[in-house]
Amino acid sequence: MSLTDPVPDIAAEVTAILAAQALVDPSQVDPGQTLDQLGLDSLGLVEAVFAIEERFDISVPFNPNDPGAAGPDDLDVSDVAGIIRGVEVLVAAKQAANQAVR
Repeated sequence: MSLTDPVPDIAAEVTAILAAQALVDPSQVDPGQTLDQLGLDSLGLVEAVFAIEERFDISVPFNPNDPGAAGPDDLDVSDVAGIIRGVEVLVAAKQAANQAVR
């Protein structure tokens, strides 16, 4: 994602990434679903985090060895909505940093 890219629909794109990893249609993904309910295992979550980092050109604070022991700055992986909120915050921070550099 560069400075000239349009603002993405973060929720839709994160949902699509999670759906692809869970092998379901994005329409079957609900923000209130836990990753277990979605059928996403720990490997799928790690792959989803990598895909999110690549898509949005961000670094996601996430401990794949112990996702349940997340710190205050780590990605909330308790449900789909938590992941979306976390990515929105990270993308906004990156955009703010990019604006400050200009």
